[in-house]
Amino acid sequence: MTPLPSRRSATPQIDIELASPLWAAQPLAVATVRNAIQAAAAALANPAGEVSVVLTDDAEIRTLNRDWRGIDKPTNVLSFPAAKPASKQAAPELLGDIVIAYETLGRECADEDRIFLHHLAHLAVHGFLHLMGYDHQTEDQADKMESLESRIMTLMQMPDPYLARDLERS
Repeated sequence: MTPLPSRRSATPQIDIELASPLWAAQPLAVATVRNAIQAAAAALANPAGEVSVVLTDDAEIRTLNRDWRGIDKPTNVLSFPAAKPASKQAAPELLGDIVIAYETLGRECADEDRIFLHHLAHLAVHGFLHLMGYDHQTEDQADKMESLESRIMTLMQMPDPYLARDLERS
């Protein structure tokens, strides 16, 4: 008897493209993004599929932000969840794309006194959660998503990205 194929993989397949030479200044960026997505996937019971990550610059992300969201300025991260396939397929399901901009990330680190690789990991987690259907359009959605982000970052032994903000609100 032939066993049925598994519907879930240990972790999603993660493809990372360096689309800007600026990322050469951060040789641990690819490993950081991969580890962050793997940690987020583990927190969500390892959804099967494929994630594409593009590490780019402000010019490219500004174009994407303008064309897809109607906002003509750069942003730190964009997520593009894939449409669900109409039928089951042998290849891994495409979960979607995450795009992260180097210069905006760097500015935020300088402005908020953050460590570059920690903030990069947070943006990768944040982007992945968007691919999984999480959002922050309402206060309740934001609370759930931010709580999960904080838990994942803590599991990776990185700072809670919302702790400083929450302390300031107290």
